[in-house]
Amino acid sequence: MKNENVGVVLLHYPAMDREGNLIITSFTTMDLHDIVRPCRAYEVRAFYIVQPVDGQREVIQRQISYWLSEEGKKANPTRYETVKLAKLFYTLDEVIEEVERERGKRPKLVGTDARKYPNTISYSDLREEISKREEEFLLVFGTAYGIPPDLMRTFDYILEPIMGAGDWNHLSVRNAVAIILDRLFSSNRC
Repeated sequence: MKNENVGVVLLHYPAMDREGNLIITSFTTMDLHDIVRPCRAYEVRAFYIVQPVDGQREVIQRQISYWLSEEGKKANPTRYETVKLAKLFYTLDEVIEEVERERGKRPKLVGTDARKYPNTISYSDLREEISKREEEFLLVFGTAYGIPPDLMRTFDYILEPIMGAGDWNHLSVRNAVAIILDRLFSSNRC
């Protein structure tokens, strides 16, 4: 994998509702397919799903298990190829520990948000840091109304927001992952 020092994290907890309250969000079946495919296309190491609710985890694990089974592989070999990247965890701390165990060093956490923060990093600067291959990176994506500010402040970097043609930038997480991976890793950047 070209970008094997990078992982993508989909964070279902902690998340915020529109009033800023901490919540746990639900997994949607589209999340697996629509996030793991760009992860594979841009050759990141893994797609980590953080979901602490056992009922939700059962649904996610059933979906992953099907696509990794012989029946799933026969039904759609390319889906099998992409879903191999998916890993399920209870907490972000568990993901960090897994990366540290597998890769031998603590990953740099890169938060994503529709807002700017004091430690915001540009796509070009992050691309340069990643390309050095000296550090491990986790790109952390929130759900609902985003990652709580207290957690965002603990991250090493916050990636600059995706801005479209105007001032509205509340994208689905699936769209955001695809756009951000393209901006960081596309071989045909302008």
